[in-house]
Amino acid sequence: MSIKAEHINYLYGEGTAFEQYALKDVSFEIRDGQFIGLIGHTGSGKSTLIQHLNGLLKASSGKIYYNGEDIYQDNYDRKSLRSKVGLVFQYPEHQLFEIDVFSDVCFGPKNQGFSKEEVESRAREALMQVRLEERFWHQSPFELSGGQKRRVAIAGVLAMRPEVLILDEPTAGLDPRGRDEILEEIAVLHRERGMSIILVSHSMEDIARYADRILVMNHGEKVFDAPPKEVFRHDKELEQIGLAAPQVTYVARRLREQGIPMPEDITTVEEAKKAILVLFDRRGKKSMSNDSRKAGDKI
Repeated sequence: MSIKAEHINYLYGEGTAFEQYALKDVSFEIRDGQFIGLIGHTGSGKSTLIQHLNGLLKASSGKIYYNGEDIYQDNYDRKSLRSKVGLVFQYPEHQLFEIDVFSDVCFGPKNQGFSKEEVESRAREALMQVRLEERFWHQSPFELSGGQKRRVAIAGVLAMRPEVLILDEPTAGLDPRGRDEILEEIAVLHRERGMSIILVSHSMEDIARYADRILVMNHGEKVFDAPPKEVFRHDKELEQIGLAAPQVTYVARRLREQGIPMPEDITTVEEAKKAILVLFDRRGKKSMSNDSRKAGDKI
């Protein structure tokens, strides 16, 4: 299920003295099953961009295609589009409103016109996908922890069975454990269901770990569109626009400066761990070889 944006422009205050570009000539294509990281400093246009992808905002000019269809053409069903391209806003728990968790998750598919049985089946499936224990299903969502509320909000979108899932800072405000759990659940959806994911995040570590491609925004323009390792090679340029490479990338660089032969394309802790273990293994083998040579000399 592809999303294609062609030369998207979006202006705030169009036609007034306060006219300003929020998006400027943005083009890209997201293919079926990709995990996209979308990064940029505050005000870079990230949130404005993702609201174009399911038709919540309409571009001032340019085209957006979903599966080859122009979503701006006359009679295009944008309500149906929003069930296929699900958007989870930042702090989505603020949008919870039903009397209990189960009712809240039922809201989306109910509005799609499904039968009561189908609505409830989808709600149960979605709640299990986000691993919210059944004992919480009939509690008020406002009695849950921050991470549990976040799960409920994501389940409410998943219950509509979208083909593309867009998440705007889904781990904002969560503790490290809650953040990791949410991200792992999103990664499972990507792996097991082949769902296309667009993750907006300020965490370069999370983006490097999960995304297979990164879009970088700056002042409404797309400045990079490439795999993580390629994007993070431009750490100086990223720093100039208020971003950075993952912290472990800088640690690996400092180690290289100290004469330790670390690879230049490290972007995750897992990669750094493997590289260090390889170095220890080589050192151990070299030490054993030297000891054997000394023993041979004595004989």
